[in-house]
Amino acid sequence: MPHEFFLDRNLGRRVAEELRALGWKIHRIGDVFPADAQDISDPDWITHGLDQGWVPLSKDGRIKTRDQEIRPVLDRAAVLFYLDNQQLRTMEMVERLHVCRSAINQAVTKGGPAAYAVRADRIDQTWP
Repeated sequence: MPHEFFLDRNLGRRVAEELRALGWKIHRIGDVFPADAQDISDPDWITHGLDQGWVPLSKDGRIKTRDQEIRPVLDRAAVLFYLDNQQLRTMEMVERLHVCRSAINQAVTKGGPAAYAVRADRIDQTWP
């Protein structure tokens, strides 16, 4: 059964659509919470996604450095992924995630707690 991913608002609607077109099982934060999740904190969306069995994807690597935001990942021995470059264009984000799909799936299967940076050609565990 393929892993399901929960995309932070900062990745945008088009990233979700493009990944779905490539066969990813994607849930958008804006599809789950009202007002495109503008009032939803990082700990809340991460907790919600993990409680559904969804793997959080973001482009904010700072999440791993904030105790309150990484706590749901720690408490659930889960994994979180983030893009290592916040300046990427939509299709660059999609390509980077898709190129690393196999490694991402392996890391999810391995379990956590862990946070991984998604780089151009690999993922690197950056937390704990």
